[in-house]
Amino acid sequence: MSSERAVPRTTLGVCNICEAICGLVLTIEGSPGAERVTGVRGNPDDPLSRGHICPKGVSIGDLHEDPDRLRRPVRRDRATDQWSEIGWDEALDLVADNIAASINEHGKDSLGIYLGNPNAHSLGSATHGIRLVKAFRTKNRFSASSVDQIPHQLVASLLFGHQLMIPIADLDRTSYFLVFGANPMASNGSLMTVPDFPQRIRDLKARGGKMVVVDPRRTETAKVADEHHFVRPGSDATVLLAMLNVLFDEDLTSPASYVDGVEVVRAAVADFTPEYAEAASGLDAEVIRRLTRELAAADGAAAYGRLGLSTQGFGSVCQWAINCLNILTGNLDREGGALFTEPAIDFVATGLVGRGHFDKYRSRVRGAPEYGGELPVSVFAEEIETPGEGQIRSALVIAGNPVLSTPDGKRLGKALESLDFLAAVDIYRNETTRYADVILPPTTILERDHYDIVFHGLAVRNTARFTPAVFDKPKDARHDWEIFRELTLRVTERLEQKPPLKARLLQRLALTPSPTFLIGALLRRGRRTTITELRKNPAGVDLGPLRPTLPGRLQTKDQRIDLAQPLMLADLDRLREHVGETPAPLVLIGRRHQRDNNSWMHNVPRLTKGRPRHQLFMHPKDVAEHGVIDGGRVRVTSRVGEVEVEVAATEDVMPGVVCLPHGYGHQGADGGMRNAARVPGVSINDLTDPERLDVSGNAALNGVPVTVTPI
Repeated sequence: MSSERAVPRTTLGVCNICEAICGLVLTIEGSPGAERVTGVRGNPDDPLSRGHICPKGVSIGDLHEDPDRLRRPVRRDRATDQWSEIGWDEALDLVADNIAASINEHGKDSLGIYLGNPNAHSLGSATHGIRLVKAFRTKNRFSASSVDQIPHQLVASLLFGHQLMIPIADLDRTSYFLVFGANPMASNGSLMTVPDFPQRIRDLKARGGKMVVVDPRRTETAKVADEHHFVRPGSDATVLLAMLNVLFDEDLTSPASYVDGVEVVRAAVADFTPEYAEAASGLDAEVIRRLTRELAAADGAAAYGRLGLSTQGFGSVCQWAINCLNILTGNLDREGGALFTEPAIDFVATGLVGRGHFDKYRSRVRGAPEYGGELPVSVFAEEIETPGEGQIRSALVIAGNPVLSTPDGKRLGKALESLDFLAAVDIYRNETTRYADVILPPTTILERDHYDIVFHGLAVRNTARFTPAVFDKPKDARHDWEIFRELTLRVTERLEQKPPLKARLLQRLALTPSPTFLIGALLRRGRRTTITELRKNPAGVDLGPLRPTLPGRLQTKDQRIDLAQPLMLADLDRLREHVGETPAPLVLIGRRHQRDNNSWMHNVPRLTKGRPRHQLFMHPKDVAEHGVIDGGRVRVTSRVGEVEVEVAATEDVMPGVVCLPHGYGHQGADGGMRNAARVPGVSINDLTDPERLDVSGNAALNGVPVTVTPI
């Protein structure tokens, strides 16, 4: 046997862990079947990411090699709480038997389905996972979207006729970038795919442009901005409406000819003066006026609001107001303003993704509205706990950890434990999947082909890239799309009330082709590029900058934009009532770090080493007033729970605000994520309140009233 080592090879890859979808150059070493990633760098030839890479991309090989990552199905013995590996056929049959039994005995709504964030980053989930969900026809569908971006989607469907008609800031040409409640220095952009954000902001400043950030925390983005202004959590809507008020009061509006409802909006915001907003938000009235004038006068400007706006009690009003700012200043559909993308696979024009619908039905217990066929995840626990027709008795969790990621996570964990049956599709045994009876682990990022359907359609430049799998799929492994196909077919065959034969044959036909085959067909349909061309150009193909497309691209029936949306206007009364209430002395907000990705990257030592990032941020004034010691431990209490954590005094949060990171608190993973269990920190979602919802049903994770006491 030769002792010579295999010659290292270099290949291109992609990091689809977050929305930035950065191109990578990978160095691979080892013999076939035992290869490993030994080097990762950004691909300078990628037309979108341009060589950018963050720590998550560098760790992509670590994730693949993680010894805690599940590689074969496991089954839990409920009597002993012990796990054992089982074969794929046995595992798939066990899941199919139990899901079908639940539906046959209790009806289709007895099955609950939860889709986690990684589904948005998986090609197989886009092509096959959605078909699985729809096949079971349960109303009890939930996802991470309702602790994230539902206000964006609702407002887009109301204004533009499609839930993913989301205007994208033309960051490479804008001269004024106004940011509310977003931190792209950490996130690489969200619902605005913008890899290499740091360089793009340097370029903005070099051409004489300006970035202004409004946020209750001096974030990483705020620290590189030209200006940062604090705003009380949950009050952003008053500031945005006051800016609309100034536009009308000073005759600064210039909407396009296809925009309706302007005068209705003028009347609706008449009492939201800058002084009114100052009293509610703490942001100076004259600053509000100046920022409005600058936005209106700029030669191409874009207002952008993200998670900090969406995950509060008035998230939809905030996103509506952000769009109104761009529309009324003439910056929608303008170079340097906010534009719509034209991706190679156009999920809007082709109908690949539905237009979106709201309040077609409501949840059984609380009567919370659905959006796009999903109920708010904040009602998941009560739908399990509450007896009666339609009670959830079994569940399928796909690539998610709602015990850490959704409000009142401890309560949800207890509810999941009470289910008759729980199955999960996941690569880890985490705080949620620990309660599963069966876990089905799919292949990882490096073992499957990838084309990003969603985030190419939300990027600051039109590009396309197809990335073949870096490693062959192991013999005893399954891709996620294969798992989805088998579960769909096996459950369907076991149902007492099966779909008609023709429908079952069409279902099998639709689930048979691989995601790569389907992507090839969709690219041919779009006629912008082909999979053959993308294989020849693995770094990606540049399809050009964003450009004006309106009114032709609008999906509304009359191809017009009506600003006067009744749902948004009606919610202004609730906002007025909220402003009239006495504010809580302390409110809680979340935060993220560039090395974090929600709850699922903390098992990678490369990403968790260094200074701890778990502390409760608290302004020095509040530290003194509450008798807390900087670095000492405190008890943080909300209506639903309490946690104990160390405090870090910092002027990076405004007085009256405390801040915890999202996705921590892994001590409940039951040994399935050993490194994560050693990472200090608590779950912010042991404090967030499932009763606090936006009108869309999105969770209001920010602005939660809390008390802080020293231990």
